Amino acid sequence: MVDQARARRLSKRIAAIVATAIDHEIKDPRLAFVTITDCKVTADLHDATVYYTVRGEDLDTPPDVQAAASGLEKAKGVLRSKVGAGTGARFTPTLTFVTDTVPDTARHMEELLERARRADSEVARAAATAQPAGDPDPYKAPRDLDEDSESAEVDRAT
Repeated sequence: MVDQARARRLSKRIAAIVATAIDHEIKDPRLAFVTITDCKVTADLHDATVYYTVRGEDLDTPPDVQAAASGLEKAKGVLRSKVGAGTGARFTPTLTFVTDTVPDTARHMEELLERARRADSEVARAAATAQPAGDPDPYKAPRDLDEDSESAEVDRAT
């Protein structure tokens, strides 16, 4: 039987250990701008997928994802040893590092929402000064009082 709570606790602990080790113990300059965002452990607790993001040196510099990936691959054995010592589990899970796409997806969604807001404001601006093409209300016909009284008399007679 799989204990999901144990798997969640272990994944949180692995993420914390890997992040601390990258930050304080591993002296690879390629990992200077790596941030661990999440970790998922399989149900049998034998494999862990660690998600990470890479930021640039400053806001104008694009991140070097390839260098970070190669740095993580090189440090994988040391990080797995740190995880084994830090968790005390009987079996130390193998580590797989995957670039986290959630920030990029969120940025793309924000761009789409901003584009939709601009389009909505343009439509609202055009609608504010728009005039109907035909009559103001083409479905409402004016009633004559004489016709209404005649049709009411015909209805009463039948």
